[in-house]
Amino acid sequence: MLSKINHIGVAVTSLEEALPFYRDSLGMTFSGTEEVPSQLVRVAFLSVGESKIELLEPTSPESPVAKFLEKNGPGVHHVAYGVEDIEAAIASLVAKGTRMIDAVPRNGAHGARIAFIHPKSSGGVLTELCEADHHSH
Repeated sequence: MLSKINHIGVAVTSLEEALPFYRDSLGMTFSGTEEVPSQLVRVAFLSVGESKIELLEPTSPESPVAKFLEKNGPGVHHVAYGVEDIEAAIASLVAKGTRMIDAVPRNGAHGARIAFIHPKSSGGVLTELCEADHHSH
């Protein structure tokens, strides 16, 4: 069902403050930022090999990332796995008793369709399914 680790989401209080470490110190390739209004975040995209890191800065105190930062401070927020068919992946998980935050996919960054699995079903790790936008390549 899973094709790869798509990205790891890292919650930060400020993209401007966090970016130099990843881009300059670690030498990751920075490919820009995007605001994702549905998630109330600004995202900075970095890549290392085939994997990506997404730095997540809340744009509102109501943002799930703002609440995460309040509770835990900056750090790993979620792991996202690539899937070819997100509806089939959700149906398969639900059939196996997995609790979903998103039973229906929603729009994420870069035109991807995403759905989050409830951390109570995944050992406390917020897990995202991510179907890439096949039309953007």
